[in-house]
Amino acid sequence: MAETQKFQLKYGRGYQEVEIPKKNLMSVLYPEDIEGVPDEEAEIRRALANPIASPPLRELARGKERVAILVSDITRPAPSHKMLPPLLDELNAAGVRDDQITVYFGLGYHRKHTEEEQRRLVGDEVFERVRCIDHDRDDCVNLGTTSRGTPIEVFRPVAESDLIIGTGNLEIHYRAGYSGGYKALMPGVCSKNTVQTNHAWKFRPGSGPGINEGNPLREDIEEVGELVGLAFILNVVLNSRKEIVKAVAGHPIKAHREGCLYIDKMYKRPIPQLADIVIASCGGFPKDINLYQAQKGLDNAGFAVRDGGIIILVGECAEGLGEDTFAEWMLRAENVDQPVEWILEEFILGAHKAAVICQVLQRAKGYLVSAIDPQLVKDIFFHPFATVAEALEKALEEMGPEAKILVMPYANSTLPSVQE
Repeated sequence: MAETQKFQLKYGRGYQEVEIPKKNLMSVLYPEDIEGVPDEEAEIRRALANPIASPPLRELARGKERVAILVSDITRPAPSHKMLPPLLDELNAAGVRDDQITVYFGLGYHRKHTEEEQRRLVGDEVFERVRCIDHDRDDCVNLGTTSRGTPIEVFRPVAESDLIIGTGNLEIHYRAGYSGGYKALMPGVCSKNTVQTNHAWKFRPGSGPGINEGNPLREDIEEVGELVGLAFILNVVLNSRKEIVKAVAGHPIKAHREGCLYIDKMYKRPIPQLADIVIASCGGFPKDINLYQAQKGLDNAGFAVRDGGIIILVGECAEGLGEDTFAEWMLRAENVDQPVEWILEEFILGAHKAAVICQVLQRAKGYLVSAIDPQLVKDIFFHPFATVAEALEKALEEMGPEAKILVMPYANSTLPSVQE
């Protein structure tokens, strides 16, 4: 009996288990976690009291009558309920009353929230204290154009605010380099037209994971944020256990870059060689809420698999594919080449995820362990499996008994790179 190593991989709000023969196991790509801070509230207050390249928030807020705080939606693990009370205290200390503050959920191009979801995101205390509303991409005002030609159309009440504050968590983003910073505003609270025009830069040279400088997508996002006037950010860095390891506050670019250093240390991970089989768990809910979000894990796994290899993507996808245009493109395509060709002819928001997925599937076979109907999985060019164990058995049968296996337990936020 071959020696095996057992893994428990996050799947929705639970886990899937798999045993991997030790002779095949090439590497396990865990984040190099930094320990969570002993007092998360104290860390957030420390960041607010020591802003990077910015006056303190209570100085910026003095005399302001309409303050907008931008927070992440349900698809992100940002602990808004922990960040908002210290932020509100800073604003109150500046003389801004609770009735002058509105929390805006930046939906980007995602679905609206239920009231219960809004309450859960910000916490009962904040939900009762200040007005909390979803951004509406159909109620935006035009504030100009970026140097790259992106129309700047921002949710009207945000644009009309005296002070705009961005919040969020930092992690590696598959095309924008990193999340956080000005991303709270763009795409967070912009129109479909703005998001669609900006996101076309995802397919231009220079865009990619873990890249800020020289990344046209990130630079366009930051130009929108600067022109609109997002004045201050509060971002947190989370380890794989979703504990806060660092909070940064202040200038939307300089504070953001400081936080990115901690992301690099934890989530940019070296591997010895490309693998025959990559087992990639998105990291559980909310990262695998649907395939539209789980795509990030597939994309990162694509940096670790050899041409002709297999990626076993582990994501419950309780909400299915997750976006109508994305689903329509995946189902209309007759092969994996078509969405890639279509997106280069005309960039369409939502559909871009179909193109990104198909770019990976052009190189490697995709096995999907999910709750999605197996026939639907087949219709979108994946091979369906109910368990990781079944998928691995089939992958080893296909790739041979000596196949090298890489495991990525937090694939959505871990970026592999082959050591030179």
